[in-house]
Amino acid sequence: MNIPFPDLWIIVSLAAAAFQTVRFMLQKHLATATLSAGGATFSRFLYSIPFILALLAAYLLISGKPMPQIGAGFWIYGLAGATAQILATVCVVMLFKQRNFAVGITFKKTEVIQTVLMGWILLGEGVSTLGFAAIALGIVGLLLLSGGPEAKGWQLGDLRNRAAGLGLASGILFSISAVSYRGASLTVVEADPILRAAVTLAAVVTMQTLIMVIWLRLREPGEITAVWSARKVAIWIGLTSMGGSLCWFIAFTLQNAAYVKAVGQAELILSVAASTLFFQEKITPREWAGMAILMASILMLVLVI
Repeated sequence: MNIPFPDLWIIVSLAAAAFQTVRFMLQKHLATATLSAGGATFSRFLYSIPFILALLAAYLLISGKPMPQIGAGFWIYGLAGATAQILATVCVVMLFKQRNFAVGITFKKTEVIQTVLMGWILLGEGVSTLGFAAIALGIVGLLLLSGGPEAKGWQLGDLRNRAAGLGLASGILFSISAVSYRGASLTVVEADPILRAAVTLAAVVTMQTLIMVIWLRLREPGEITAVWSARKVAIWIGLTSMGGSLCWFIAFTLQNAAYVKAVGQAELILSVAASTLFFQEKITPREWAGMAILMASILMLVLVI
């Protein structure tokens, strides 16, 4: 009996989700054990930049291509995306201290819903009836999650608590960074999409590393030393960050983005496994319901837009 082998884009999409889950697990571990939210965020950029620059140099050497020209708007888009991603990651790491790991990742996933809403409100991009239905379903899921594990009933006021605020902020900031990175990549004068992405990624992570160095030196003295002391764990944050970015890019070049995002929702399943098996956290029935409804909403949305 021949078992069909999954398409490559499915494999790399699942790999990207796995890399991302492990990276956030490590950041949660460091943030709750030895580092601040800023330090845990900085570790991602500090320990990934050497590998990213090495990969870019290797690609240029093997392909024989010169460094491409960069358009005028590259640094504006890149800086906007870099800053938004830093703030989004800090929000997620802070959220891990408020709620369990699985709920934190689920809040982060609202970036899909918020990106569609931003496009509709700000850019006038069309949203189908099914799209609005998916968004409405997502709001129900958010209300269930936002009230916290002890909440009784649900109301819009639940969205004003600290955990919900951090979760929703991370989602909108991640969506801003994604749009900004695409804008930066499109200003790179190069037909090869791999080289465009590599140049953009290298420039952005370099900016993020410098921004975090300045911030931590001014606002959190001693945290850079703490990040260096945690390098035996933190270096894996850099490696998984790079692996996730690489796999996402390969998947998006092989298949429609909506299908890739749909498969990428496997991250929610992996986060539940990590929350219960690794962190020994309890997920309440209300949280299970909220996560399930939000996952259904996101899957509907990415498949109908």
